[in-house]
Amino acid sequence: MDLAFLHPLYEHSGPWASVYVDTSRHTESTPHERHLTATAMARELAEQGADEATCRAVERAIEELAHSSEPHGRALFARGGEVVLDPPLARPPQGDTAEWAPLPRVTPLLELADQDPVCVVAYIDRRGADFELRTGLGREDAGKVAGRQYPVHRTSTVDWSERHFQLKVENTWEHNAAEIADALTVCQEETRADLLILVGDDRERRAVHERLPQRLHDRVVEASHGTGSRLLDEDVETARAEHARRQAETELERFLAARAPDAEGRAGAVEGVPALVEAAREHRIDELLIRADGPDTHREVWIGEDPDQLAVRRTELKTLGEQHSWPARADDALIRSAVATDAPVLVVPAAGEEAPVGGLGALLRWK
Repeated sequence: MDLAFLHPLYEHSGPWASVYVDTSRHTESTPHERHLTATAMARELAEQGADEATCRAVERAIEELAHSSEPHGRALFARGGEVVLDPPLARPPQGDTAEWAPLPRVTPLLELADQDPVCVVAYIDRRGADFELRTGLGREDAGKVAGRQYPVHRTSTVDWSERHFQLKVENTWEHNAAEIADALTVCQEETRADLLILVGDDRERRAVHERLPQRLHDRVVEASHGTGSRLLDEDVETARAEHARRQAETELERFLAARAPDAEGRAGAVEGVPALVEAAREHRIDELLIRADGPDTHREVWIGEDPDQLAVRRTELKTLGEQHSWPARADDALIRSAVATDAPVLVVPAAGEEAPVGGLGALLRWK
């Protein structure tokens, strides 16, 4: 999961209010219920020591959801009397919660936000393609590309002059496929899409697929629907879920294999809080793995003002020259470090093999 959207949470020091609100119930009494929720969350933050301005900001933000039709919920992160980030949720939280802590409480967001791949659906025909961006929160137009418009259809004759025409048709198709592939590559870069679904006739799909850069080939799925058809939501969701499952399995297998030391005695993956803290301080986390039910996720560590200032014991930070320190959950501290170094986070399902041990692990970078 790309956590670039969390950068605003780490541009200022804490403490932070982290609130998760369930908006999945919609009845005639919803506005009144949201008012009660707003009051309760503000009161709970105040009891934990939050300043009045931040409590009021959270209360106002929840009040503004009184008539919202959001199907799942909202997360609110606030400090200094301002809600800094309020992402919508892709699934409802287990009840409304509020927490006041030195760091934003973001681990629940990894499970509640839209983890399924961002997807671009390309509807391809011989003249060009329409692009559609799909996420767990809906769809939107992502542009189009128009290739050469003539000639694009074959004829049924075998006259010599017609063969020349057929060659022009072939050239037109090849040109348009290249134009579509180039435009789709740019679209993927701009949207940071994890998955590309190609829709259209077999020949046009294959022609575009073959012309995409090699680095995108493992992100491509070809849909069997005919030219011009629009994929149903369930078709897209099935493709996104399957891609996410394959990616998670691949990354977990890579992590398990990397735990063994190489010829130089260096492991490509570590698990456990002490090893992860050391890797975070040295900016060596390439991908962070979190199993939310792991016992190490809520283990206490010590943090300083900067993301790489963290330690298992408070005295370690003083040794490193950090004058100010605060206790924090290990998962939230490591996520802050991952965001600072642009390392993605993989949420490992609780079911199945209990890896990483303790619920926290990382693939490492050594260069």
